[in-house]
Amino acid sequence: MIESQQITALVLAGGRGSRMGGVDKGLQTFNGLPLALHTLMRLQMQEGALIGEVMLNANRNLAAYEAFGVPVWPDTLADYAGPLAGFMTGLERCETAWLMTVPCDTPLFPLDLATRLAQALDRENADIAMAAAKEEDGQLRAQPVFCLLRADLLESLVAFIQGGGRKIDRWTALHKTVIVPFDAPGDDPRAFFNANTLAELHSLESP
Repeated sequence: MIESQQITALVLAGGRGSRMGGVDKGLQTFNGLPLALHTLMRLQMQEGALIGEVMLNANRNLAAYEAFGVPVWPDTLADYAGPLAGFMTGLERCETAWLMTVPCDTPLFPLDLATRLAQALDRENADIAMAAAKEEDGQLRAQPVFCLLRADLLESLVAFIQGGGRKIDRWTALHKTVIVPFDAPGDDPRAFFNANTLAELHSLESP
């Protein structure tokens, strides 16, 4: 059973932002706040008090991210190696039994994310819990950057990356992974919409 403060949360803000014109996504404004700061605040609002420490993974503008008041760690791999590089950085720094990852560009992710992922892990006795949500075509699809995973999977991840692996779902497939649907009647259909353009980001803002 995952108990209070046993999860370290990691905000992934280390990408190139290439689909947003190369800007640093985590520093773009959402409802008046930088996206990464908004994400940190949403993590602190999570139900169940499961989250203890919060960290941020970024590869540029580190001083701006450090101003948000949480530890900031760049990738230990060079050349923007993708989300798994952020996972590895988080696992290297994680001092709790569990790590939860969330991207900085999905500002409406559920406030019960940690609770539901933890419940599924406990129920299935799994190593990893991954969120899934309905997309525009109505199909339920996994959201690999939203994961809750055992911190002792670091060695496995390092070996996978050293072998040339870069896809999250190919690595998680090596372990007992439970897919957790967020498609209940009360779930926000936009909860896992990630903004790839500034126009998409502003479309998610409160009126």
